[in-house]
Amino acid sequence: MADNGTVIIKAAAVITIDAGDTRAEAIAVDTATGRILAVGSLAECQTAAPDASIDDRGSHVLLPGFVDPHSHPFMSGVTTQAPAHWIAPYVGYPSWADVTAYFDKLQASEPAGEPLVFSGLDRMLQGAPLPTADVLDAHFPDRPVIIIDNSGHIVYFNSAIIALNGWEAGPPADPVGGSYGRTADGKCDGTANEVPAMMAAGGAVLLKVMTHPLHQAAEWLALMSRNGVTMTTDHTFDPMYLKGYDALTSMADAPVRIGLYQMSTTADAGAIIETTKHDMLWKQGVKMWADGSPWVGSAAISFPYLDSKTVNDAQIAVGPFGDKNMNYTRAQLDTALDQYAPQGWQMSFHCNGDVGLDVVLDCYEAGLARHGLTGTDHRWRVEHCGAGRGDQFERAHALGVTISLSPFQFIYWGDLLDGELFAPEIGSQWQRFADAWKADVGLSFHNDGSVSPPIPMLNIQTAVTRTTISGTLHGANQAITLDQALRASTINGARQLGRDADLGSIEVGKMADLVELSHDPFAVDAHDLVKKVKVEGTWVGGRRVDLKKFKAEVEASDPTHFHHLAGVNHHPCC
Repeated sequence: MADNGTVIIKAAAVITIDAGDTRAEAIAVDTATGRILAVGSLAECQTAAPDASIDDRGSHVLLPGFVDPHSHPFMSGVTTQAPAHWIAPYVGYPSWADVTAYFDKLQASEPAGEPLVFSGLDRMLQGAPLPTADVLDAHFPDRPVIIIDNSGHIVYFNSAIIALNGWEAGPPADPVGGSYGRTADGKCDGTANEVPAMMAAGGAVLLKVMTHPLHQAAEWLALMSRNGVTMTTDHTFDPMYLKGYDALTSMADAPVRIGLYQMSTTADAGAIIETTKHDMLWKQGVKMWADGSPWVGSAAISFPYLDSKTVNDAQIAVGPFGDKNMNYTRAQLDTALDQYAPQGWQMSFHCNGDVGLDVVLDCYEAGLARHGLTGTDHRWRVEHCGAGRGDQFERAHALGVTISLSPFQFIYWGDLLDGELFAPEIGSQWQRFADAWKADVGLSFHNDGSVSPPIPMLNIQTAVTRTTISGTLHGANQAITLDQALRASTINGARQLGRDADLGSIEVGKMADLVELSHDPFAVDAHDLVKKVKVEGTWVGGRRVDLKKFKAEVEASDPTHFHHLAGVNHHPCC
C-alpha cells in the first residue's frame, strides 16, 4: 500500500450494481477513509490516484459486499457454535433417527448431569415428533436439556429443566406474547412458545453452558464473512447485547457491519443506542411480530395444511386458523406503532402468513396516516412473507413499505411446501420472488441466521432457477433474473438498512465494502453458481478482512466480561 494511503484494486471485472449496470476494471480507494475515489479502467484509476499501489486480484471478480438485512448473529453463534450443538438437517442431521443417535452418543459421553443445549431441530424436515418432556426424558433421564426449534419460535425441554425451574406443579402464567405447553392436568409438557416463555424456560441453562459467548458470536460473523456478507442486522436486539456487539465491531478486523432492530418487547425499545464505531454498529429500528412460523403451524394463513404424513408426523393441526395465530391483537400492534413511529424509528414486522400480512399492512397504513408519514421515505419493512401474494406486494409498494423475502424457506422446505404441506397452487408459489420484484417493493433477501446458513450465493441461485436444494423446480413463474437477484442481495438490502448512500454498490464516494468472487456469475450457468462461484475474500471500508486476526483478538478478550450475554433472549425467526 502506498504511503499516501491509496490503493487501486484491479480485477478481471468489477460489477458495480450501480444504476447503469456499469462494469469496470479497477477501483481506487482512499484507505484512510475507506471511500472509493474512482471506478473505471486501470488507467482512469491511476489518473485519479497516481501514487496508489496496485492490488491485482487476477482473474477474480469484484462486487459490492453482500447484505443480509435480517439476521441474529449473536444468538446464532451462541446457540449453534460449540459448546452448543447444531442439529439442523442441513448440517448433518437429516432425520430424527440421526438426531436421536447423536442424543444418545452425547448422553453416554458427556459428564453426568452436565446440561446440554441444542439448536436447529426441524420437525418437518427431520420427521420428528413433538419432542415434549416425556420424549426427551427417554434420551436424557437426568441431565438438563433444552432444544431450540429451527424456526426460533419454540423450545423443547426435559423433566430436569422443569425441576430446575421449579415447575413441577405447572409452568407460570403465560406471558404477553408467549405461552407454555400444558398437559391435560395443567402441568408443564416441556414446550414453550415465543421469546418471553422460551427464555423463562431455558435462560438459566444457556448462562451455565455458554462460557464465552463473544467467541461463539465471532464464529458466526466469520461464517457470514466467508460467504461474502459485509453488512447484516440483529433483528431481535436487546440492549444487554450492546457490550458484546460494541466489542466485536470495534476490533481492527471486524468483518461485518451490523444494524440493530430492538425488540418491541424490551424495555424502552425506542431508546437511542450509543456505539463506539457508528459506521460499523448502529440502531436502525424496532422489530415486532405478527404471527409465527409455517414449520410449527403458527403462521396466520387463510388456507389449510394438507392432511399428509409430514403434517401429521409433525403434529400440526390442519386448520386454517387465520388471525387466531396472530401473536398480538391489532390494538396492541397499533399501540406499539404509536409509541415508536413518532420517535423516527424504522418499523419492521415479522410476518409469514397471508392473513398476517393483511393485518400488518392495515396496521401500517393506519399508522402512517396517524403520524403524517404517508408518502414519505419511511422505509418500514415486512420480513419473510412466505405466503405473501402479488396484490399484497402491490399494496406494500403503494404504502412505501419494503419487503425482505426468505429464499431459504423455498430452498430447504420447497419440496414439502408444494403438495405435502399445502396445495400446489399455494406451495409452488411460496416466496414469490417475481411478484415482489414486479411490485417494486425494494426486494431484498435474507437468511435469518441461524434458521439457515448465511449463503447469499445460494439465495441468488435459487431465485434465478426456482429450484430447491434437491434440484427440483417449483413455481417457475416466480423466477427472477441474475441482475435482479444480485440487487436483492446488495443495494436493496443496503437501502432497507438506510445505508444506500454509502454502501450497496461500487460508486465514487461510497465505502469500499467488496466481495471477491472466483468467477463472473454472469458467465456461469445459473444452476452452477454455488458450485463454481466461490467467495475468495471481502473488504470492509477498503480493508481486506483478516478473519484469523479477528478471531485472535476475540480469543484474547476476557470471557467474564461477556458471560451474561448467553442468556438474554432467543430470536423467533421464520
